[in-house]
Amino acid sequence: MKPSMILLIEDNPDDVELTRMALADNNIANELVVATSGDAALAILFADDAAAPLLILLDLKLPRVNGVEVLRRIREHPRTRLVPVIVLTSSDEQRDLIESYSLGANSYVRKPVDYTEFVTAVRQLGIYWLMVNIPPPSAAGVAA
Repeated sequence: MKPSMILLIEDNPDDVELTRMALADNNIANELVVATSGDAALAILFADDAAAPLLILLDLKLPRVNGVEVLRRIREHPRTRLVPVIVLTSSDEQRDLIESYSLGANSYVRKPVDYTEFVTAVRQLGIYWLMVNIPPPSAAGVAA
């Protein structure tokens, strides 16, 4: 896993493909690594040789380990605690919003159903998080 990559944690193949297309349509060339379950995401993030991704796009409704638990573990680990996490979900439940921010999500975005709106949302996320935002230093340079 390269430190300039984006980790998409999403179990819906249609949403994975929409995200790939939206990133490509917006000329966001960062490598996209996909985990289709919470436990797969944790295995990728915490492999011995893993580098922290530049950005994590996290769905909440995941098989085996849900997105809230994935977020909790991301924030507990020194390697990933500073990585920007955008919750990108279809949930409009108030409790999901509150819990996500309480656990340290940097942003909460409800997935637009319309493709054009989805592409626009991904463009705005990409511009801000990959071009405007100054990312935290890698975990290797941060005291735990």
